[in-house]
Amino acid sequence: MKFAEFHAGQRIEAGPHRVTEVELLSFATAWDPQWFHTDAEAAAEGPFRGLIASGWHTCGIAMQLVVGAALAGSESFASPGLAYVRWPNPVRPDDELKLVAEVIEVRRSDSKPRLGILRWRWQLFNQRGLEVLDLEATSLFRLNPVA
Repeated sequence: MKFAEFHAGQRIEAGPHRVTEVELLSFATAWDPQWFHTDAEAAAEGPFRGLIASGWHTCGIAMQLVVGAALAGSESFASPGLAYVRWPNPVRPDDELKLVAEVIEVRRSDSKPRLGILRWRWQLFNQRGLEVLDLEATSLFRLNPVA
């Protein structure tokens, strides 16, 4: 989507993405090798009663879905960061995740008119409707000068 196609209140949906145990273990082993992400036996006895995905893996899945649904082919080039990120429920092997993104604000920068600023909330939900990710992101877009 191009920057001009975004508007406040807009809702964008994408997915599902099925999280396999192989994917979960692969990400965790490489990037977040804590026992509750990598050791099925220990995790079964732990507080989550089984393996759970890293929150950072969950963010990566959301990013992949957002790019596919909205950012591919756009003028987006960077992000200054997130206002917040929350993981209210764990992601487990075989969960199917769906993205709901809601646009909060779309504006051109006052000081840099070639810069578009998009604030939006991303949420991921599993197949049971439980929210597994909630974040607010800011995306930057390189725009043509204002005529």
